Amino acid sequence: MTHIARRPARALAALAAPALVGALLLGAAAPALAQTDAAFKATTFNLSAYGETRVAPDMATINLGVQTDAPTAAEALKANGARMNQVMAALKKAGIAERDIQTSNLNLNAQYAYEQNQPPKLTGYQASNQVTITVRDLAKLGASVDATVNAGANTVNGISFGLADPRAAEDAARLEAVKALQAKAALYARATGYKDMRLVNLNEGGGYTPAPPPVPMMAFASKREAADSTSIAGGELKVRIDVNATYEMMK
Repeated sequence: MTHIARRPARALAALAAPALVGALLLGAAAPALAQTDAAFKATTFNLSAYGETRVAPDMATINLGVQTDAPTAAEALKANGARMNQVMAALKKAGIAERDIQTSNLNLNAQYAYEQNQPPKLTGYQASNQVTITVRDLAKLGASVDATVNAGANTVNGISFGLADPRAAEDAARLEAVKALQAKAALYARATGYKDMRLVNLNEGGGYTPAPPPVPMMAFASKREAADSTSIAGGELKVRIDVNATYEMMK
């Protein structure tokens, strides 16, 4: 008599479970493997280019102020405040709005005389008050500087130019960047024997970066006559856009 051993159903299920899980995992991994395989089979170019446009500025930022010396701290501050009030009045008279005038530096320092083998000797106090102004009409820039100097400002420095609205300049730079990118992709396609290309992705960088506010420095100014007004040239600003792209190439 032949005896056939029969395994319990629970044992058979336990043996079948790993095989089933493996089959499921293999099935789930199949699309990912297919995508990876397709990526390896595709020919792609990773390219970068940039576009630039130059535009005349339409605004300027400049730092100016008052520096005063006196025997005492109170006297130095008082003299500074009186002269600075005149400077503020001159700025407003020149057409500079209050929102475009900002105090950027206020200092009061003791002044010492130094002699060899002698302790420092206090000689007085120096007060300085600096304001950063934004001029939105560049035709008024030179006259505004002259007006403040004639009103008592004796430090003028740190001018920078900018754009009130850089969007048009940025868009022009974008068009130049894409044009350069497409020309480069077409050149590589011809050089390597590919006829068609498909843009896969595009990334942008760069753009208009406003100049930082001027750093206060002790650049002394003297009063100027109205007939000898200050001439200031704005020149041009450069706006640059960088682009990076991936192209899929096809025969």
